[in-house]
Amino acid sequence: MSKTAAGRYAFVKSLKMYYEIHGTGEPLVLLHGGVGASEMFGPLLPVLAERRQVIAVHLQAHGRTADIDRPLRFELMAEDIAALVKQLGIERADVVGYSLGGGVALRTAIQHREVVRRLVLISTPFTTTSSPPALLTVIPGSRPCAAGSRESLGRSISSSPTRSPRLLTAAAPALPV
Repeated sequence: MSKTAAGRYAFVKSLKMYYEIHGTGEPLVLLHGGVGASEMFGPLLPVLAERRQVIAVHLQAHGRTADIDRPLRFELMAEDIAALVKQLGIERADVVGYSLGGGVALRTAIQHREVVRRLVLISTPFTTTSSPPALLTVIPGSRPCAAGSRESLGRSISSSPTRSPRLLTAAAPALPV
């Protein structure tokens, strides 16, 4: 297996969603945190791909998946994930979500339990009381815990061909300078 997999796009609903497939075996959908992309899993991704078929997705307005004219909501992104799993011909997959991806993974399991075999949630938001108010207007219940600062926020997105001004505008005031 190569260190990097060729990226692909799937048209799910009205979204052109970027994803990569790494390894072979039982399918595992890997969902990144807010203001990040699958690269945030670093050395973990190849380890998982040693025994699993890892489908690393870039969620709406993140990484190489452009933003579209609809709200950034867990429920809508969960519809995207279920549609992708079905489009790939996968009957059921294990779904792992970190932070924002955890919220999407949880909603995928709630809304489409027929496609989720097992669910793993890591640092998943379950309340909005600790979320920065500016971010709640864009992604209810999430916070940019992976970015850490405005400088690292810019670095995490700078290599991506798509940008989401809506996401960056909302996240920047919530991050320390």
